[in-house]
Amino acid sequence: MRLLQFLRPDGQRAVGLVEAPDTVRVLAGCDSSYALVSQALAEKTPLARLAKKRVSAERVDYDELVERQAVLVPFDHPDPAHMLVSSSGLTHLGSERTRDHLRRALRAGETTLSDSLRLFKLGLEGGRPNGSGLPGVAPEWHFKGSGHSVVHPYQDFPVAAFAADASEEPELAGLYLIGPDRTPRRVGFALANELSDHVTERSNSGLVSHAKLGGSSFGPELLLDELPPSITGLSRIVRKGRLRWEKPFLTGEENMSHSIANIEFHHFKYDQFLVPGDVHVHYFGTATLSFAEGVKVDSACRFEISAPPFGRALVNGISRVNNAFRYGSVKAA
Repeated sequence: MRLLQFLRPDGQRAVGLVEAPDTVRVLAGCDSSYALVSQALAEKTPLARLAKKRVSAERVDYDELVERQAVLVPFDHPDPAHMLVSSSGLTHLGSERTRDHLRRALRAGETTLSDSLRLFKLGLEGGRPNGSGLPGVAPEWHFKGSGHSVVHPYQDFPVAAFAADASEEPELAGLYLIGPDRTPRRVGFALANELSDHVTERSNSGLVSHAKLGGSSFGPELLLDELPPSITGLSRIVRKGRLRWEKPFLTGEENMSHSIANIEFHHFKYDQFLVPGDVHVHYFGTATLSFAEGVKVDSACRFEISAPPFGRALVNGISRVNNAFRYGSVKAA
């Protein structure tokens, strides 16, 4: 089951069940996925059951929603300041070619490993707890921003003029609502594009956190079903209607060095992330980047990320924007 959140022509929000590739069945009396999830928790009803109960006879055309850019991220918070976006890295095994490269690097000896490879090695050795009930080692972690940094599907990422790069990272996103009892409740999963400044990231490991503060997008559909253990997706870059780059990517726990439960633990173990009512979006990482193959993107490029369990592709463009904030703009209160 997959849900879609969208705007009606009058600007009011609505939620629908994706019935077919081109048809969405509207949920009655539901103006946001946040309200739907909150009701499900309050009534102690499975979210999928409540969604089915609210399905109405009203249908909307999916293509029409895309055409007028009415598709929203499938889950968010009414107040973007209460939506926290974060990510983990060095969590995926990648293709067999990538794995072979890593195996050779790891065999070269501990003293020659970069900090990233050492962290990846720790994940390989201890990122998947063996059922002892204890967590594994912590993955790499980054803060992406609040809900203000999120870009809706089919819209452009605003890229600051100072950014040295802005290219894609095709990922899975886990979507969460913190319950009244401070327990994180996983709402479901979505495709995601965690835009990053890879030039800055590679220039110095100390600047990785800066490089991750670009925008991100997820959706367009929210998967409520159980996540398949192995997922093969496709990451594409289209420029002016022509294919610029294309490559499959692997995700799902069978293709990860960390289990999803381990990644979730190391995010939500911090008390400040357990505020009742807050929404969390956490990206689980990737091993497939166009940047790694020398591809340079510009404002004429469009990212398309797809995988069969998630319905339609996540599509975003990019556009350069001038940063309004200038050096010396901070003033005393």
